[in-house]
Amino acid sequence: MSATTRIPVRGPFDEPELPLCLRAWRPEWLIVAGRCPQLPRTFSWSTKRKESVSTSVSRHQFPMDGVAETMTARIQSVSRVLDRLETSETSRSRALSSMLTVAKSYCLADSTAQKFPTWEAWVTAMQVGSALFAAGTAPEGPVPCRIGADGEVKNLPATGRQDYLHAGSWLTSYYLAVVCRENGRANQLAQVPVSFLRESGVMFDEYTYAWVETLQNAWFGRQETWDTLVTAVNDTDPETTRIAGKELMLKVLYPPLELFHLYLRREAERFNESLATALTWHKEYWTANEARSLSGEGLVALGPLAIACMARDADMPIEVESEYLPKELLEFGWVGEIDT
Repeated sequence: MSATTRIPVRGPFDEPELPLCLRAWRPEWLIVAGRCPQLPRTFSWSTKRKESVSTSVSRHQFPMDGVAETMTARIQSVSRVLDRLETSETSRSRALSSMLTVAKSYCLADSTAQKFPTWEAWVTAMQVGSALFAAGTAPEGPVPCRIGADGEVKNLPATGRQDYLHAGSWLTSYYLAVVCRENGRANQLAQVPVSFLRESGVMFDEYTYAWVETLQNAWFGRQETWDTLVTAVNDTDPETTRIAGKELMLKVLYPPLELFHLYLRREAERFNESLATALTWHKEYWTANEARSLSGEGLVALGPLAIACMARDADMPIEVESEYLPKELLEFGWVGEIDT
């Protein structure tokens, strides 16, 4: 990985006349009375210079009792999964979620991701996600894939479509490639056909596929980016979605789309407001009940983090600080330290 590696800046594209949902910055379903939470107005903007006072969104309290033992068990478990990656379909189906859980769990004690094991775990999760899709779309095997910081190459079979190669895992893998500034892997993922993701058999609301298409179109600089983004935003209406619940849609699934829209438009002030709101909603979602609050899934806001990385690499100031956005991941502090 080169010390200058960055996800290329794509856009802003020529923006067509947008529907009200995007011109108004919130989709219509979200601004209906009683549905849109009050936006925080905690920013102190300076009129004399570009920088502004940052706002902070603290991470929710997470119990630390037994964390060391749990972490040790998770690392041992994911090591066994990775050891069997070449031979076990079960291990391949578990690999991405297991490795991402470990990566997020490292951020519990290392909230800025400044320690090498934390960054190594995030890189490995990125490698795993990309490797699974490389193996799934390869015409024949074996498919050599580098997994881990020590340079080990796993020779995966050409698996074809699998139930774990769905739109959700594609988004996770793409977000990880963006966070790790992996141009090659992002480019590889951007070429995975949406039809391939549909063939997994796992059901998603239609907005998900339009969102995947949007990210792919943006990667290749296509004008259709706006069309698919409009479709994705319109399809997030909880009255029409059948799979994602209203709370999940509002507080977790929708915010990356809004952030991406503002990133494309290079609207830095609104981007930072939206980012603070996204993290606040993320926190609300993952503390809504005890089971969620005890889940390591909520320790890092992966979608908002990925879009914030795009914005930062496009020289947009990121003026929101939060443990949900580990600083060294956002700022690519480990650039050049690991050969991926």
